[in-house]
Amino acid sequence: MVYVFDTSSLSILKDYYRGKFRTFWTYFDDAVARGEVLSVREVYIELDGQVDRPHIQEWIKTNKGIFLTPSAEETRFLQEIFAVPHFQYLMKPKSILTSAPFADPFVIALAKVRQGCVVTEEKLKKNAARIPNICKHFDVECTNLEGFIEQQNWEF
Repeated sequence: MVYVFDTSSLSILKDYYRGKFRTFWTYFDDAVARGEVLSVREVYIELDGQVDRPHIQEWIKTNKGIFLTPSAEETRFLQEIFAVPHFQYLMKPKSILTSAPFADPFVIALAKVRQGCVVTEEKLKKNAARIPNICKHFDVECTNLEGFIEQQNWEF
């Protein structure tokens, strides 16, 4: 299965220092090499502005190839997401006005098209326009980093 990582899940890896979490990084790097871990260009842009730990900055640059640009099929699915009036709240006015990167719908679209699972730290919240809510609406699997680790059956 393909796992599509949101900014929130990749950014918490800053606390997973390579020297202290060697087994995690061995497993994670292997999953990346097998093509099981993907993300989107917008997440790369968001991380570039947020991550200040050298080990994560280096990992992001080394693995830039996992951050994909949207395909035509993904773009069509974005239209489906925003055709739901409630999900239009996903786009924050500040992001629109400042042309800030906005990864959430792209993450969901990639997972839907690839029949994968979104990995995010966002929580399902009743009546919200959040990643887990949109995933649930469109029948896209969604988990967090801990759930990803459990699904991989990794033990440390």
